[in-house]
Amino acid sequence: MQFQQLQYFVAVAETRHFTRAADLVHVAQPSLSQQIKALERELGADLFLRARGNITLTDAGEALLPLARRILADADTARHEVLELVQLRRGRVRLGATPSLCTGLLPDVLRAFHDRYPGVRLLIEEGGSHDLVRELARGALDLALVVLPLPTPSPALTTVELLREDLVVVSSPDAPRPGHGRRTVRVADLEGERLVMFRHGYDLRELTVAACRAEGFEPDFAVEGGEMDAVLGFVRSGLGVAVVPRMVAARSGRGLRVTPLARPGLHRTIALAHRSDVAPPRAARELQRMLLER
Repeated sequence: MQFQQLQYFVAVAETRHFTRAADLVHVAQPSLSQQIKALERELGADLFLRARGNITLTDAGEALLPLARRILADADTARHEVLELVQLRRGRVRLGATPSLCTGLLPDVLRAFHDRYPGVRLLIEEGGSHDLVRELARGALDLALVVLPLPTPSPALTTVELLREDLVVVSSPDAPRPGHGRRTVRVADLEGERLVMFRHGYDLRELTVAACRAEGFEPDFAVEGGEMDAVLGFVRSGLGVAVVPRMVAARSGRGLRVTPLARPGLHRTIALAHRSDVAPPRAARELQRMLLER
């Protein structure tokens, strides 16, 4: 099995078209087809069902695809690791983080990292913890900032707790203060409040909804489906209130009233995750160190 054959296989699997796949990997279409057939002969199984205008994966192809992607991703990581100079003047870091952490935690750390290593490219992917765990597992990310507990715990990942953050309630200063004007709000006080809610798959959505249900009520959504910036904008406009991390509220600037949650309150635990079977590249290890020492 040749590395090049796996590249061609993944290209066909993603494009579902031999000619487009050949263009993608910059090779003549007959050469690509020959290499795919050679790979099938070596594996003893067809990888594609070939019908005119319709290319689909066989069961063998479906089984091979995630493994091939991981092999290619690991090889790409190895290539970048070797290319890094001793002084970290080159390289890249692929970091995943939830949108709220991109807003609250990362700006200062990434600025410090960039000032120290200006030649290292920072590639940031935003997503929920579930999506980030999947991207880590297939080798598309070097590190990820995720919310614990993980939606699907994986022994293939190593997690290190980074911080425990309080959640607060934000509202428009022009709207009535939530919790009947008290300085702190209980989760039970959110019953009857119109909530601005994040999209499905957002960690804060699941946490907030679960907390409301634990108090015996279903939250009432004024609007739902937004990312962090949209949610804060909707709250500023007076559409409703939202539960957000304290760090995000502190960075949000004017136009928001911040009300703490009464004890025991709501919290979330942030962890730094990476694959257990592959050491992160050197540049990623340096960013990991800076995050842990922040």
